[in-house]
Amino acid sequence: MATKPLQAVVLPTPVPPASANGVANGERAGGGDTRTVIIVHGPGQEGIVSVFADVLGKPFRLATSFRSVADTGHGTVIGLRADDAKVDIHERDRSRIVAIHAHCVNLGMPPDAELSSECDYEFLYAEKPFFRRDLARFISFTLGQINHHEALITKPRTYFISTTFPDVRTALPNLDILTVGSDAVELRVDLLKEPLSDGTFSSVPSISYVGEQVMLLRQRTELPIIFTTRCTKENGKFPMENPQLFYEYLYRAVQWGVEYIDVEIWLPEEIRRSLYEKRGNSKIISAFHDFSGAFRWPSERAQEIFRDSRRYGDIVKMITVINDVSENYELEYFRSQIRANNPSGPALSAVNMGRLGQISRAFNTVFSPITHPLLPIVAAPGQMSAAEINSSLATMSQLPRKTIFAITSRPSAQTAFFEKCFNELGLTHRLSAVDRGPKGNIESFCSQPDFGGAYLNPPIAAAQAYIPQLSDAARAIGAIDTITAHATAAGSQLIGDNAMWKGIRATLTRDFAPAAYRGRAAIVVASSADDASTAVFALRSLNVGTIYTVGFRAGESAPGAAGLWQGSEAFTGVESVQRVEMPVVVVSALPPSRSHLVQPLLRHFGAWPGARRVAGKESGSGRIFVDLASGPRKGDPRVVAESCGWTCYGVADTGAFATVEVLRLLVGQNVPYSFVRLASGRSLS
Repeated sequence: MATKPLQAVVLPTPVPPASANGVANGERAGGGDTRTVIIVHGPGQEGIVSVFADVLGKPFRLATSFRSVADTGHGTVIGLRADDAKVDIHERDRSRIVAIHAHCVNLGMPPDAELSSECDYEFLYAEKPFFRRDLARFISFTLGQINHHEALITKPRTYFISTTFPDVRTALPNLDILTVGSDAVELRVDLLKEPLSDGTFSSVPSISYVGEQVMLLRQRTELPIIFTTRCTKENGKFPMENPQLFYEYLYRAVQWGVEYIDVEIWLPEEIRRSLYEKRGNSKIISAFHDFSGAFRWPSERAQEIFRDSRRYGDIVKMITVINDVSENYELEYFRSQIRANNPSGPALSAVNMGRLGQISRAFNTVFSPITHPLLPIVAAPGQMSAAEINSSLATMSQLPRKTIFAITSRPSAQTAFFEKCFNELGLTHRLSAVDRGPKGNIESFCSQPDFGGAYLNPPIAAAQAYIPQLSDAARAIGAIDTITAHATAAGSQLIGDNAMWKGIRATLTRDFAPAAYRGRAAIVVASSADDASTAVFALRSLNVGTIYTVGFRAGESAPGAAGLWQGSEAFTGVESVQRVEMPVVVVSALPPSRSHLVQPLLRHFGAWPGARRVAGKESGSGRIFVDLASGPRKGDPRVVAESCGWTCYGVADTGAFATVEVLRLLVGQNVPYSFVRLASGRSLS
């Protein structure tokens, strides 16, 4: 692929963009990029435009040129044929238009080089199987509606696993278990081996081949991807004599919507600066490696490298080889200096390689690279698995053994699953499954000296004297389903939290962008405000419009009455239902015995003109139904909803996402949603 030569001009060090406060971390979804979205598509691929529109919750239309869009496209997704787009793509107003090249790999690879280069972003997809959640993740990230980095940078520890396979297809069958404990997945582009027609392999994989690899990886994991092109001098295979080659691949990764871009600091400054300025919502990992054995942490050179790296990096990574185990403690002193002198960041990820440096991998808390026994090779000497690091921390008394309680009122699959996760992660914590029992039992569990936290099903009321601190979510919802214990100078402090609302929100944004909900009506059906409050909080975080309630009234005594129910309206009869606009989502929080009562509502709105989806196509209406009932029921409302064209989710979806959040709260480790579903095989309610 040809790219324009970079101009070696001197520019001031750019300032990172303001946080998008994305749905991944903040309790309110950010508005993101508000420019008009134009989808440039191939011949016969007009259907992809309607899918983009449906994911974004917007109408769509087709156009014949960028000029014809002008101001009439605001709020509408525009489709433009590739041949038409090439006529005036260079003249488009970038301040008002974001151009996305949507290329179907079934039409052949590589995509049109001119469109790949000129469009702001590029989405590669296959017709069969088509992964809608891949598109939802891509468009949500590139338009700034989700922000993985905000959530990860606040975690006490983060890890990433490096896929060292020559073809990611080899990793896909085991990816769910490979990524347990990981917060991101690194794609080592330089280790990919593209087969050629003569039976050999390309010395450097083509951008076309790499693009397909990114597509395949993103289709199978919800974790952020780290895009790495390691050079020959730094234990990789990309040639150092061609820095422009690095730029072409790294900038294309930005266009593909890859979350993290690893940029080596030996690259010319103009390349590093250009990537930093054009990174969009991607984050730059500014990487330094030294394999000479002569590098010293207590040196001015180490400080200079950090200062140089931070200029064009959101995370600074420094990796070295050492000669003596004492150098690990020199690294820790260096790390403490960096933290003290740079309180506003960027974060430092620093480890020493080899067996002598393994202890530094346990001390490092920012994006520690890990391996897994199922990987063909380790990405670097001395790499450890998440279980090995946790075991080392436990040995050094940095990860004390605690008792985690699963407090339920009936047998649950959650207990066995938590134990499986603890074993996979190498955690020494003891899991104790106990019956909720009479009033006062929970307080007695929390007062035990080795109490490490608790999961509660069903939740308890937020007003508990023995839980002095509440998260904003638990306070607003009025319910606690997770109790965490935090060590302080005065002893252990208990914090009550609510994980289920994030499970509901993650479900709602799996196949739809947060923007699909903004300002649009929603309906919540429940027997009481207590039952509905978690769903309402999740909907509020997505900035929905009016929330209509069915089956209950939210009074002054309702949970979060001060703000949670503000602007909600109760349906009082058939007439009030008929006056309501088409809702984007209906959430049923009815118990299993009454879950069938939502069916008339689903049929009513399913019969709206233009609301039903045509088989195989997307209308752009975006109608979602979430059923939170768990257990035997009288009729399944999801069957009715699906027959009326609704996109349906159940408690298995919300429960799995909530489990991810519960584990993060209790043990600070990430267990991917895909692994939760794989391991459970059924609802984790």
